[in-house]
Amino acid sequence: MKVNAYLEITMKIEAVNRPAAAKVYTDYRLPFLNTIEGALTKDLLIRNEDVQVLHGFDSVEHAQVYLTSGMFQNDVFIGLKPLWSAAPDVKIYTVA
Repeated sequence: MKVNAYLEITMKIEAVNRPAAAKVYTDYRLPFLNTIEGALTKDLLIRNEDVQVLHGFDSVEHAQVYLTSGMFQNDVFIGLKPLWSAAPDVKIYTVA
């Protein structure tokens, strides 16, 4: 399948909390790819300014549905929320 949409979540996470954030990413990467409908890729991008998780989906609709899924709401969100130093920026892009 081809990536037709990206879900980008940009988070301000202090350096001291980044190992814990990386653990949340690692713990849920394969379950995300194996169980979330339309999920194709998931990458962790790290800069001095922030941390991004870039999710590739087969459609914008599947990207939107993931944000309301049990995995995101009950596991990923709960695991990351205490690590944020500001509210995350969530964007969905369509591949042109």
